[in-house]
Amino acid sequence: MTGTNDNRAEFQKMLHDSNKRAWDLVLVYKLDRFSRNKYEMAMHKKTLRDNGIKLVSAMENIPDTPEGIILESLLEGMAEYYSAELSQKVRRGMNESRQKGQFTGGHVIYGYSIVNKKVVINEAEADIVRLIFDRYASGVYIRDIMAELNEKGILNSHGRPFAKNTIHHILENEKYTGVYHYGGETFTNIYPRIVSDEVFELIKNKKESNRYGGRKPDVIYLLSKKIKCGYCGRTINGITGTSATGKVCRYYCCSGVYGRKGCKKKYVKKEDLENIVIQALQKAFLDEATINKLADMVLAANKTRIENNSILTLLQKDLKQVTTSIDNMLLAIEKGVVTESTTKRLQDLEAKQANLREKIMLEQSKEKLTISKNEIVQYINKARLSTVEKMAKMLIKQIILYDDKIEITCNYTNKKGPDGDSHQGLLIYEEKNILKYSVYSKIHSQNENIKIQFLF
Repeated sequence: MTGTNDNRAEFQKMLHDSNKRAWDLVLVYKLDRFSRNKYEMAMHKKTLRDNGIKLVSAMENIPDTPEGIILESLLEGMAEYYSAELSQKVRRGMNESRQKGQFTGGHVIYGYSIVNKKVVINEAEADIVRLIFDRYASGVYIRDIMAELNEKGILNSHGRPFAKNTIHHILENEKYTGVYHYGGETFTNIYPRIVSDEVFELIKNKKESNRYGGRKPDVIYLLSKKIKCGYCGRTINGITGTSATGKVCRYYCCSGVYGRKGCKKKYVKKEDLENIVIQALQKAFLDEATINKLADMVLAANKTRIENNSILTLLQKDLKQVTTSIDNMLLAIEKGVVTESTTKRLQDLEAKQANLREKIMLEQSKEKLTISKNEIVQYINKARLSTVEKMAKMLIKQIILYDDKIEITCNYTNKKGPDGDSHQGLLIYEEKNILKYSVYSKIHSQNENIKIQFLF
């Protein structure tokens, strides 16, 4: 392993074991085998010397005299100089290779091969790359492109079926346009072009607009950007599929389904899920009496939260511990214990102290924020009487979706706290087995199976 640093397992084990004083010397071929960094060299030699162990070079006759100290320092300096010069030569050589259009090592992306240090187009793979770009540019979804490739038995460069992330990486890789960026420089003579600039730019804009699945052509996904999977925590996005009969079907699908350890969360039909959520909200805020009762609950919960602010207590406790640690560290420094580690530790503690003080101020300012019952009632009524799309936007902060229940976190006022968030409660909506169905079956709602409650 490289001698330019001391991050070597056996080297560190030797230093640690030297505390046992089980041997008298450490024998190296040359001093540059021990270290090529003069600062680390001095530090580790002192560790060995403090443990009564001598460092001996087999090929360098260093006398145990004052002259030997000068010779040893000269050899250590030469070793570090050699290492730095070699690194500079390697970097310069690599850059010259790139200037000549030569491949300098690393992973060869799909669609290319290496011949005589040059990147050349692998025509068989390049056709697949063009197919992926053309399909996506024409509006075909990645999951459908993936299904088409897998159905044809087309494998990636590792001999495995194409995954969603692989196709994403292909669509985002600028090397396919012949452009390669490295070390702040741009090279156009290494990768032959496979895709035109116009197609790549079109794909880039299309992916950016579809990044969060917020709006599909002529279709609004009401719950987009607000919904997460209850099993893996990933976002749930709107997707579109086409059945064997040509019928277009829309779903909400967990983005973790396509991961290496694919999430088992079932697809949910767009219309069914949106109807469930909207009906639950409408039922929860059905009449003025219910809204007034909920407003009273909100005020009571807010009062209790302020009186029993466990978060503030924990933050203050953490701040006290950090302050004590800083005082101890300063005391050690005053006694002359100053190392690179102690300096870094002190900086980390001071940064943590500043962060905790900021959080404490935030929690204390929350306590000063008051909400009136009238504000809560007005906000809920305004949302309840709006269009379905606006109601969802105003009331829903976040949805956690399971196969058998939905947790809806609601905003109940637009009055912002110090952290920028609206106030919120948790609306639990359950319907037995409501989402345990095949993707083509219908949901049959049973009102007697619905349970709604507000938790604060």
